[in-house]
Amino acid sequence: MFPCICEKIRLRENRTMDMVRRLCVLTAQNVHLKNYPLNNPVAVFNPSMLVEGEEVVIYARIVLGYFTYSSAIAEIRMSLPEIYSSLTGHFTAEIKLFPNNKFDIWGAEDPRTYRLRENKFITYCGRTVSYFNPHIRTERALPITAVEGKDEVWKKLFLFRMPRRTRSMVISDKDAFLAEIGKEIFFFHRLHMKDEKFYLVVSEVPDDVFEKVGKISEEDEKILPEEVVVRNTKIVIEQENFEDKLGWATPPLKINNKEYLLLIHAVDSEMQSYKVFAILLNEKLDVIAITPCYIMEPREIYEIYGDRPYVVFPCGAEIVDGNLLISYGAADSAIGIGEIDLSELLSLLDSHRIE
Repeated sequence: MFPCICEKIRLRENRTMDMVRRLCVLTAQNVHLKNYPLNNPVAVFNPSMLVEGEEVVIYARIVLGYFTYSSAIAEIRMSLPEIYSSLTGHFTAEIKLFPNNKFDIWGAEDPRTYRLRENKFITYCGRTVSYFNPHIRTERALPITAVEGKDEVWKKLFLFRMPRRTRSMVISDKDAFLAEIGKEIFFFHRLHMKDEKFYLVVSEVPDDVFEKVGKISEEDEKILPEEVVVRNTKIVIEQENFEDKLGWATPPLKINNKEYLLLIHAVDSEMQSYKVFAILLNEKLDVIAITPCYIMEPREIYEIYGDRPYVVFPCGAEIVDGNLLISYGAADSAIGIGEIDLSELLSLLDSHRIE
């Protein structure tokens, strides 16, 4: 279907060495919506995260009701000391992105938040108008990227799609974000195709995409996001024989001049459990190191039991005081914050480099 930029990597085993210290968990009952008539969401989960000084800004998926499971994205602010003291108390949330066009009318899901060329972006999965239509099984979910503009107002900029010759084979496109690798911008995403396979891929984007970011004006508020057609899509890594699919978890963090750390989630074939492993990429997008096993799996009761059992789903990662702070969804029901000793993780990766 797509060229693979790596040979078959069969270096992981179906076991877990859980490296994540669980710091705290946040549930809907501790979250108050300040700009919506319902005081509390039904669920908050699958959060991305940015650390700004001593403040942690969470962008989480929220659900207000279960009839269609339609989601929006809310901002929750807290401090690092609160995270390390188990998040006692209540927090105010503000809905920042919500369904309002034909590409996300059934939900804005699973945000990845990141800084790129002096701007703050969110790329999320939009459930399109065709999502529940049994007669249409193409492009049911597509990635949309928004940028934070003046007065902390988010504007939906781009809708990412495959080339027209490929679109009829795309069922959904999820787990997406933009990233600068070297001096180029790439689009990381996960395709579900009509061959019922899932492809963890990276695509090129047109050179002029970021020239348009600063040109978005107030008058564009209700205009549909601009279509961006990706190109030269390539598979980065494939699942093991004990897995059904992989997905990008967190946007890349630059570890040194030429290496980038990413977390990847995997769904195992036996229990359909979501687990996590890590890789290093170089500037050529080659996988140069990989953890030999999973580094996180559901183990707490709130990760095992929920609306979608057995799920840990990282969407955000930041380096704080020599540790990797991660934000993740727990069983589609709660927000978890965890911490990994970064030197320990990098040592594990360094000892499992790919020749």
